[in-house]
Amino acid sequence: MQTVEVKKEGLSVEYKVTVPQTEIKDRIQARLKEITKTARIAGFRPGKAPMKVIEQRYGEGVFGEVVERAVNDGTNQTIRDNKLRPAGQPKVDIKSIDKDKDLEFTVSVEILPEVKVMDVKKIKLERPVAKVSDASIEDALNRIAKNNRSSEKADRAAKKGDIVVIDYAGKMEDGTSKPGMSSVGYSLELGSNSFIPGFEDQLVGAKAGDDVTVKVSFPEEYHAEDLAGKKAEFAVSVHEVREPKAAELNDDFAKKLGTEDLNALKKAIRDQMESEYGSYSRHKLKRALFDMLDEEHPFELPASMVDMEYRIVMDQINQERSSQGQAEPLTDEEQEELKEIANRRVRLGLILSEIGTANNITVSDQDLQRAIMDQARRFPGQEAQIYQLFQKNKQMVDNLRAPIFEDKVVDFILELASITDKEVSLEDLTKDDDEEEYKSKKSDKKPSKKK
Repeated sequence: MQTVEVKKEGLSVEYKVTVPQTEIKDRIQARLKEITKTARIAGFRPGKAPMKVIEQRYGEGVFGEVVERAVNDGTNQTIRDNKLRPAGQPKVDIKSIDKDKDLEFTVSVEILPEVKVMDVKKIKLERPVAKVSDASIEDALNRIAKNNRSSEKADRAAKKGDIVVIDYAGKMEDGTSKPGMSSVGYSLELGSNSFIPGFEDQLVGAKAGDDVTVKVSFPEEYHAEDLAGKKAEFAVSVHEVREPKAAELNDDFAKKLGTEDLNALKKAIRDQMESEYGSYSRHKLKRALFDMLDEEHPFELPASMVDMEYRIVMDQINQERSSQGQAEPLTDEEQEELKEIANRRVRLGLILSEIGTANNITVSDQDLQRAIMDQARRFPGQEAQIYQLFQKNKQMVDNLRAPIFEDKVVDFILELASITDKEVSLEDLTKDDDEEEYKSKKSDKKPSKKK
């Protein structure tokens, strides 16, 4: 077999491969001899048919089989001999396929770029942190108390903050009714803003036994497009007016929630909030790390990998838009931003892969088992079924491997990098960076670099 490089442009390289006619014929003869040993042909004892008969019966099929194997072997050998690292599946184009001529084909390969990773020990990052204040714990306690409050009947007109037990049935201006526009025995807190604007206000002052006609207009940006901006009328029957009674924050209340006393409940709240704050801090630190890695490694990217990632991102966006009832196509500006996201993801993936490989970072079976159990715990009461689902579906398990590997590489980098904590407000810690960049982009027309 002869291999010659015929073209090289950036990360794309093409080779011409020639397999001599004599080698093809030798392979054919060897394969026919194998067939002869087991072939059953009428008029001949098993394994005793003449080669000429075998050639007539199996020759065409064997020729195709030999050519296919020769192309596969030639492609693999070309990759091995030239020490290529393909970014995707090689493309093969057969130029000549004739029994009396040499087999000629080309192998086109897009290779992975050489990634020279920066010295991660020189990385310096700030980690935003926020302290859990006593006031935030008190706020959390009050929310818990509100969610666990009781109520009692009130023989008076309803006011904001009361709970009214109602039946309601709504109709549009044209007299039609839509799904979700009626209910029986619904408990509605007045002032909660959980219903259409204006609905709750019109029930203030109602008493048990009252029938109230509520007229409203759906917001222009209502999630259901067929209702957005349209007027509706609801017939409401008030069955009860109930006055909420706040739960008393004491040891008994804490015990009802499964803790020893009020101090233990406060500690549990603090621990949970610190864990949540820690997650926000890690997210922002990881984002800052990725920004730096992206900026410090300006190497050429394999177009095939970027295209594949772009399709994945586009599918995700289209699914989200479809679930939200958005039918209009993405603008050119939005598509360009998705291409930037795809570029960033591919670049970071290659960088993290290089760091992980160079430092023998792997995902063990134990790592995967822990991840599967974490997934199962998200579905209380169905843990066993979820676990079995992963055991039967290798693809689902493989999908867990990439994020685990990414986190392990990130942990490795952060252990070596210089990290300085910077105290920030809770608002700054929890604000959406992507939303901030989106606003900035709208104002100065610069593309954002979302994760």
